Amino acid sequence: MTVPEHSIGGNQQKTINGKKGAGRAKRDKRLRVPVLPEEEMMIKTKATEAGLTIAEYLRNLGLGYSVPSVIDNRQVDALLKINADLGRLGGLIKLWLTNDRRTKYIGKSQLYMTLDTIQETQSAMLKEIVKLRK
Repeated sequence: MTVPEHSIGGNQQKTINGKKGAGRAKRDKRLRVPVLPEEEMMIKTKATEAGLTIAEYLRNLGLGYSVPSVIDNRQVDALLKINADLGRLGGLIKLWLTNDRRTKYIGKSQLYMTLDTIQETQSAMLKEIVKLRK
């Protein structure tokens, strides 16, 4: 994608595909924003969580872009793993309930152990969901 040319100090430079390097408009303007020490720490922490520099983080916010947190992505990955575990356990129970010949040696105690595992997995998933809400 080609972005319209920007005029900087009389020089015409192009930004193409948002990539750094030759032909990119140089960001030479600075904005100064007074903040409290606590605000500075919060901004730095949030930028780090988003995997961005402070400048990128503030620029994205100022331009109205959403800034997803890297931590949120890790939590989503953890939930996906737990969901996959539940799916596998459900498949095992279904196999057992169909009286498949491969499961003839699985008794009720094994089924109850599997159900306990499912409950533990659901608890782990609930904990991850609570973390996402904070």
